[in-house]
Amino acid sequence: MSSSRPATRIWPLAWPIILSNITVPLLGLVDTAVVGHLPDSRYMAAVTLGATLFSFLYWGFGFLRMGTTGLTSQAVGREDDSDIRNLLGQALLLALGIGVLLILLAEPLIDFGLYLLDGSPAAMALADDYAHIRILSAPAVMANYAILGWFLGQQNSRVTLAIMVLTNSVNIVLDLVFVVGLGMTSDGVAWATVIADYTALGAGLWLVARQLGRLQGRFLRRRLLRFVAYSELFQVNRHLFVRTLGLLFAMAFFTAQGADQGDTVLAANAVLMQFIMITSYALDGFAHAAEALTGRAVGRRDWPLFSSAVRTAARFSLVTAGVAMAAFLFGGHALIALLTDLPDVRATAADYLPWMVAMPAIAVWSYLLDGVFIGATATREMRDTILLALAVYLPVWWLAQPLGNHGLWLAFTAFTLVRSASLASVYLHYRRTRWTSAATPACDQGIQDQG
Repeated sequence: MSSSRPATRIWPLAWPIILSNITVPLLGLVDTAVVGHLPDSRYMAAVTLGATLFSFLYWGFGFLRMGTTGLTSQAVGREDDSDIRNLLGQALLLALGIGVLLILLAEPLIDFGLYLLDGSPAAMALADDYAHIRILSAPAVMANYAILGWFLGQQNSRVTLAIMVLTNSVNIVLDLVFVVGLGMTSDGVAWATVIADYTALGAGLWLVARQLGRLQGRFLRRRLLRFVAYSELFQVNRHLFVRTLGLLFAMAFFTAQGADQGDTVLAANAVLMQFIMITSYALDGFAHAAEALTGRAVGRRDWPLFSSAVRTAARFSLVTAGVAMAAFLFGGHALIALLTDLPDVRATAADYLPWMVAMPAIAVWSYLLDGVFIGATATREMRDTILLALAVYLPVWWLAQPLGNHGLWLAFTAFTLVRSASLASVYLHYRRTRWTSAATPACDQGIQDQG
């Protein structure tokens, strides 16, 4: 494969991911519309609380997708079909174990999570019922992470699109059947999601079976049933887990501090966070493409290919970030108006719009380099840069409190800037030392040694 090949691979890998990301807010819109037409607002509050809880809980285990992608893409680069096969087996068994453990720990997890969210008594009771239903899908959600990561590692992002479209389509249809047709309330929304998750798992396993038929090798008992065989997977995933917890903390802290400034500021910040989500839907596509392409290059020790993949993904990402900045600069007020019709919230959000205009240029590097580091399984560095960013985030927030919500946005922007800059610094260092044809075998081995 020539080093120019990524130029023809980035977009075919990225567009299914971008399109699948668009289905996520569509599902949220339907969930809101369905329960929003029920006669009592407590049902919408319950679904909002429950969905928020599981967004944080399940996102915390997103390392199953990322770690599986990085290791699988490197096995593809080595053309090691047996390793590709057994990585899937290990990831699925780990996913099953985590899913079952979450169900067993459901009571304390749900109680603690809802306590932190602190809704009204009526909404909390319904949210508790919703959560006890939703937790039943944990094994399916974890397994779906592993399956999506495995296919993405093989540069097959269309499976991601197919599974996401199937999941959300089934979920939307069942929302309507259970709530509108059968007269259920928030519990109907929960059951719709659980059934959709297991439907996606069934489809994913069918696609896995087809793909396994194309691979040589076989499942090895020593790889699947011996704890020591999971050491590489655990090393990669443990750092990703800490990194993800750091991100979750940063977002939760931002939300909590906004809430302390009143409902209007909280709502305005929530509106502006949608700008960040919109940007992430596009940039994630190129970051995920970079995961697959750089991982394959690392597996082959093809450093010109690695460099070409990063440069190509960077070009696409920078153009996308530029488009987002222009859209927020010239259309930000219209987008705010689209998201809320409350005059106070609109005016407050407009005051902080300049932070959104600057954010894509700052955040683009963290998205892109996350993908590069996942592909290279340099997950310890991802963990360390998040911890460094948090070490800047909190003091900046403390010092900037007299600035009110501007101070909070300054702190969050500093967090993003430090994260991007530190990842870029490590990347440039490794391009001179590890990720280069001049690297010694010991340096090459350092890519895998994340312990």
